[in-house]
Amino acid sequence: MRGLAKSPLPIIMRIDILTCLPELLVSPFAHSIVKRAQEKGLAEIHVHDLRQHAINKHGQIDDYVFGGGAGMVLRVEPIAAWMDELQAQRSYDAVIYLTPDGETLRQPLANRLSLLGNIIMLCGHYKGIDERIRQTYITHEISVGDYVLSGGELGAAILVDAVVRLLPGVLGNEESALSDSFQDDLLAPPVYTRPAEWRGQVVPEILLSGNTPKIEEWRHDQALARTLARRPDLLS
Repeated sequence: MRGLAKSPLPIIMRIDILTCLPELLVSPFAHSIVKRAQEKGLAEIHVHDLRQHAINKHGQIDDYVFGGGAGMVLRVEPIAAWMDELQAQRSYDAVIYLTPDGETLRQPLANRLSLLGNIIMLCGHYKGIDERIRQTYITHEISVGDYVLSGGELGAAILVDAVVRLLPGVLGNEESALSDSFQDDLLAPPVYTRPAEWRGQVVPEILLSGNTPKIEEWRHDQALARTLARRPDLLS
């Protein structure tokens, strides 16, 4: 993956998503934190239908694989048309292709992406995209996990959520994102709320003590123990 270009902290992050199934992305961006970010003017998310640049009146955007084999491949023309149109309007800090063979999405990568201003995300479909698009336009290739989805739309929704929630002003408490799992290569410690006793199970006394340094020490120890038990790979 090529190095991330850093730009000053943006007032607004603009994300343009290219997809052949735009309807799949309606709900993820219309609720919760991502919706709040858009309402606050901290993020703009624009979803573009690849079929608007289809190669014929039938809406064709894919074709057979050269050399034979099962499945269809997204053609270069619809994708290139959108890329050229968007990049003629503004410069982009990253052009991301969601693909199983990309860099695995982890918290440090999400942190770095949250510092960028304008981003394009391309959702693959079928057997993927013509390799020439990857060589010409794509600057970053990202995978959301070692499994295969029907398309890149759900991966794009995950990536948007992971990045947008980190933008300053999106969360009610700025420290909330900093205490999430993986921010310091540790899983988050156990958390509790009222009532202090439920079915014979009580909240650890230290959390009720009001002793902030001791509470933070307890939380760190718990986070370390949980990471060691569940994700020892993070500690290595």
